[in-house]
Amino acid sequence: MSQMITRMSLKVIGYAAALLIIVGPLSSLVLWSFAEKWYWPHLFPQDFGLFYWKKVLDGTMLDSLSLSFGIASLVTLLTLLLTIPLSYMLARFHIPARAIILIIFLLPQAFPQLPVFSNALVLMYKWDLAGTVTGVVLIHLVGALVFAVWTLVSVFNSIPVSLEEAAVDVGASRVRVFFTVTLPLALPGIIAASLLVFLYSLDEFTGSLLIGSPFVITMPIYMYNSAMGYEMQVSSITALLLMLPGVILLFLLERFLKSEYLSAFGRG
Repeated sequence: MSQMITRMSLKVIGYAAALLIIVGPLSSLVLWSFAEKWYWPHLFPQDFGLFYWKKVLDGTMLDSLSLSFGIASLVTLLTLLLTIPLSYMLARFHIPARAIILIIFLLPQAFPQLPVFSNALVLMYKWDLAGTVTGVVLIHLVGALVFAVWTLVSVFNSIPVSLEEAAVDVGASRVRVFFTVTLPLALPGIIAASLLVFLYSLDEFTGSLLIGSPFVITMPIYMYNSAMGYEMQVSSITALLLMLPGVILLFLLERFLKSEYLSAFGRG
């Protein structure tokens, strides 16, 4: 009986600690977003109101939000167009350099992002892409391709080859099999990869700051500029607005990202 009580107590403590870790920072953001006056040593704001919400919604924040969504959507589309055929070939064909190709796609994440993006900035200046949406999209692709390739290779590995062979045996061409058999079966995994890429692009900061500023102001940069100006209310509101689509998409990701896709890579 005492052991059961101990286990229950540990579970309650664990849940409480997890809740505190998750809810604590979020509650601070919410308080700051409605605080019109909050000075030390007061534990809570002295005045609440919607002044800063109106300031944010009436300012340029919505332009940054729409720009971030547009860039993330374009990056997602380009990433899928590039990685779906490549991932299918890596999963289905015996390519001698398969492991090396996968490692190459992983290399940008194996090093600190700042030196990687700084070197890319030199090329962007040579190509007159610094300070442009095109340059920001290209720098986002550096990380987006990693998520997409590794996820989609696992997705295609999880689809039994026998299903494709059966379709070929009854007379379907390889192209038709790919579009009528393989792609429909891979759709949940493709959606999961799309959500991962979209979230990565939506929240990407370092590359956007180096390549896009001061002309391309995405939501993370807008939030950074607000924080540097010590506008905690504006930064908190921006963080909440940027977090909301991420939470929604993560729920969708949990639905579409099946465990067998993740385990399939080890079998492939």
